[in-house]
Amino acid sequence: MAVLTTISGIPLFTTIQEALDWAASVGLTGYHTHQYQGMTGYMGGSDHNNAITGNISSTLPQQQTQQSTPPPPPTTTMSSGGSGGSGGSSGGGGGY
Repeated sequence: MAVLTTISGIPLFTTIQEALDWAASVGLTGYHTHQYQGMTGYMGGSDHNNAITGNISSTLPQQQTQQSTPPPPPTTTMSSGGSGGSGGSSGGGGGY
């Protein structure tokens, strides 16, 4: 590949095919032109902004929306104090 120069870190090629091949290798399509030292150069990406920022939809993971249901309330278990017991608890305070 013959690169004339780079603009914003993106290579500027001497042929359209080189620009298209480079674009495909980084997930872009199309090409656009720039003038460099009296020559027309070809850059991958449909326009310069596209070449710089890339194909955002193919390079970023898709955000997935999940509908979550709240967890069920905790299960509480009541126990009695044994057979014939009162079922309650007794507490006593030490009266100081």
